[in-house]
Amino acid sequence: FVAVYIVNVVAIADDVKSLRAVVNPDISKIRNIGIMAHIDDGENKMWERGITIQSAAVTFDWKSYRINLIDTPGHVDFTLEVERALRVLDGAVAVFDASAGVEAQTLTVWRQAEKHHVPCVCFLNKMDKPAANFSIESIRQKLKANPVLLQIPVGSGKSFSGVVDLLTNQKLIWKIRTELGDDGRVFESKPLDQSDEPELLQEASEARTALIEQVADLDDEFAELLLTDFGDNFDAVPSVKLQEAVRRVTLARKGVPVLCGSSLKNKGVQPLLDAITAYLPAPNERHHDLVRWYKDDLCALAFKVLHDKQRGPLVFLRIYSGTLKPQTAVHNINRNSIERVSRLLVPFADQHVETPSITAGNIALTVGLKQAVTGDTIVSSKASATAAARRAQNDGGARKKRGEDANMVLSGVEVPDPVFFCTIEPPTMSKQADLANALNCLQREDPSLKVRVDPDSGQTILCGMGELHIEIIHDRIRREYGIETHLGPLQVAYRETILHEASTTDTLDRTVGERRHVATVDLAVRPVDIFSSGGLCELDFTEEVEGQLSPEMKAAVENGVHTSNLQGPLLGYPLLGVSTLIKSVKVEPGTVPVMVSACVSRCMLKALRLAGVQVLEPLMSLEVTVGENHLSSVLGDLAQRRGTVQDIQSRHDNKVLLATVPLAEMMGYSTVLRTLTSGTATFSLALDTYEAMNPQDQSILLKRMSGLL
Repeated sequence: FVAVYIVNVVAIADDVKSLRAVVNPDISKIRNIGIMAHIDDGENKMWERGITIQSAAVTFDWKSYRINLIDTPGHVDFTLEVERALRVLDGAVAVFDASAGVEAQTLTVWRQAEKHHVPCVCFLNKMDKPAANFSIESIRQKLKANPVLLQIPVGSGKSFSGVVDLLTNQKLIWKIRTELGDDGRVFESKPLDQSDEPELLQEASEARTALIEQVADLDDEFAELLLTDFGDNFDAVPSVKLQEAVRRVTLARKGVPVLCGSSLKNKGVQPLLDAITAYLPAPNERHHDLVRWYKDDLCALAFKVLHDKQRGPLVFLRIYSGTLKPQTAVHNINRNSIERVSRLLVPFADQHVETPSITAGNIALTVGLKQAVTGDTIVSSKASATAAARRAQNDGGARKKRGEDANMVLSGVEVPDPVFFCTIEPPTMSKQADLANALNCLQREDPSLKVRVDPDSGQTILCGMGELHIEIIHDRIRREYGIETHLGPLQVAYRETILHEASTTDTLDRTVGERRHVATVDLAVRPVDIFSSGGLCELDFTEEVEGQLSPEMKAAVENGVHTSNLQGPLLGYPLLGVSTLIKSVKVEPGTVPVMVSACVSRCMLKALRLAGVQVLEPLMSLEVTVGENHLSSVLGDLAQRRGTVQDIQSRHDNKVLLATVPLAEMMGYSTVLRTLTSGTATFSLALDTYEAMNPQDQSILLKRMSGLL
């Protein structure tokens, strides 16, 4: 379950070394990279309904480099898998369908890469499709990126046979070899000369000149070299100098190199691997401030958990510093626990190969860590974490002025809130414990899966990122754990927010036994923009309160606010875009923190009701590619789903419909679309934002939730 076009070339290339040839290469020779694509643009070897769902890791050597490759999903329901992969990568390859350009989910994944400041290389795939169009305009316009064209294709569609490398002026041609099969193993490389077609020579010359001018605009060092030594003759610019400049531009994220090919036939994949090693960063070129305090001690991040029936939990670790060896004890800072790594593996192609050690910069697969979950920081010992914290505190100056604490935990993976939920029931009560165990294992593997028990009905509630996400979980429980579960109807996870500012005061006076507990809280709530706050609720204290509260009482106040944020006053959905300011907290002696939390929650409830509560529903960006003869049917269906059409574009013989639609209206859409278009249309969804429901729809929802409909 890896990116098949990379693995195919690795399997057949003559210059690929075995894993044992270089157990721990120099860190400058390591590349931790990911493949980002829109559903099937990468032509990956996929599983579970034809989509790469879990980020698959594979290690291989290419020439003198070690490449740790992580493939990521191209479906909106599995955004966390992309987030999880990007958190531990140093670079990424964005794969686009040359006939379609930038599509909806590509944009979502690209934004995630930008958030983590991951340098990228672009690969225009499927150049051998009849509708292939070698254009980088969609990269520039939709991604707001600066594409740096390093190749031009030789032919297109069925006549696509290779590429021209603009840095070296070499023509690379993949010829069909019937005796060996058309597997991309062999290609010819020769300099462009006068025997080539005049149109190709002119196009290559103009493209190389444009490349040199573009790189000079983006890199001052190269511009100075150009003006000093090659102002009269761009053709004389050495390819090595141009390559160095392109690398600086890529690492600075001022531009993205663009290559092309056809991964299905492995055409253009060898140059892509060369580009990965030439332009994407080594681990020591990506700076993680916290890691330097550990020096040579182990510091690693657990970024994925898998469950193996024979070996138990398998935990993927990114090693940031130090060395990890099997049969050694490690300290999990997040769990405050010590565990032993019994075995250390490298995911080499489709095998897990044991290794005696893994050094900084690499990705490891560990056996024996039974408590670690995604996002945990693993270090060699509690003492090493304490020493790292001491070094950070002693750094003085700027750090202390910023008021940062010496938290020695690596920033983990941001887990998005679920948007769908449903009940799940075992076939018999005797299977309840087995189902609970299965759900516990699946939650460790997938933190975006949430499981809770309804306090009123006692039913188990499954919360996920979409229809497909929940369907896959349901299928895995049946297939891997042998439990035939029943799913209730899917429901949308709405959110609540407030309309206005409001302030209030509340006093809790309660006697328990012989002790009297008295707390008075004065607070204010106000709405904040969902985009600027990232959809999160904010909490602030006045300086006076900040100075008065003990750490224990401050934690109690935070807990009270957090509890209120999880359950809005209208329908009990979590809050979005609410900022709370604690203006005053007065606590009588003897009052326990839990009473302070209760007082804060009660005060919050009063303030929220005074501010006016509004239901928010998740709004999806929808992109439908459909033939013109079916367009009117699709538009009519969207109108019934409260959809808003943003644009209709032409793409070859098809129309591309861009719209926003409430998630609640998209259940079962794939089946309906297949019926409307006789199976010829495709679509993709991405969560856009949360939007206030109109009064009529909110009234219907309130009645439904109240059992009146």
